[in-house]
Amino acid sequence: MLNVHSFVFNPFQENTYLVFDAEGTCAIFDPGMSSLSEEKIFLSFIQENKLKPTALYNTHCHIDHVLGNRFVFEEFGLIPQLHEGEVPVLVAVENRAPMFGIRYETSPIPEVFLEENQYINIGAHKLKILLVPGHSPAHLCFYAEEAHFLIGGDVLFKNSIGRTDLPGGNHEQLLTNIRHKIYSLPEETIVYPGHGPSTTVGFEKRTNPFIRA
Repeated sequence: MLNVHSFVFNPFQENTYLVFDAEGTCAIFDPGMSSLSEEKIFLSFIQENKLKPTALYNTHCHIDHVLGNRFVFEEFGLIPQLHEGEVPVLVAVENRAPMFGIRYETSPIPEVFLEENQYINIGAHKLKILLVPGHSPAHLCFYAEEAHFLIGGDVLFKNSIGRTDLPGGNHEQLLTNIRHKIYSLPEETIVYPGHGPSTTVGFEKRTNPFIRA
């Protein structure tokens, strides 16, 4: 069984996720810690629950989703894993952070990248990688078929979708990918988004005003 724990971090109210199994093997998704207090909250949960972080994943590399990459690297030696198409977005964060008055310690850049239809492991559990661009150039989602959930980043929100007015965004591409890659998942699939509350594929197919099935 996989457990999903979320934190809400930084001025953008971004959702950072820990996904872990019964043995404490843990993957970190989109660490958004932007202050010492947020880093302490994050680290305390890991220590109190005796978790063992083994991997760091970025769904995409907009500033609010990568602010904690350096902290995770320094604490656990984990280099972020992402799609190669997100590297220019990650590099650009160093120039964007001062515009928002946000403290940013430069993220490590990976040398090996994730690909669509690849699987990642959290202990004995597998999550499938879906390539879902539109909000960002090479946005990834992580689908846990047996546990019925999706780490969705900024693709699909409860009754909303990711913005497409940032560099590399494409509105029609996002809608097409939601329709074919997200709405094709079982309706009971829980979507853990990058902002706001969780939802389900079935709920969004019936009620999302931007794109219904």
